[in-house]
Amino acid sequence: MTRFKLALGTILLLLTALIILQNSAPVETKFLFFSLVLPQALLLLLTTLTGFALGVIAVLLIGRNRRPPEPKRSL
Repeated sequence: MTRFKLALGTILLLLTALIILQNSAPVETKFLFFSLVLPQALLLLLTTLTGFALGVIAVLLIGRNRRPPEPKRSL
């Protein structure tokens, strides 16, 4: 199992490096009144991290609103 995790981590690291190397061209990004010029790989990373953070926040908020089931009472 440890070798599998190590192999999977290595593959993901190599794929990430490949994506960064292939998407290093600068792109202009406009958001409301702001305009940024940054590498496309950084933009991909920022949007991925933003989506991940929003997903974690959504799960935490949904989990907080759910009540645990009440224990069954025997007669």
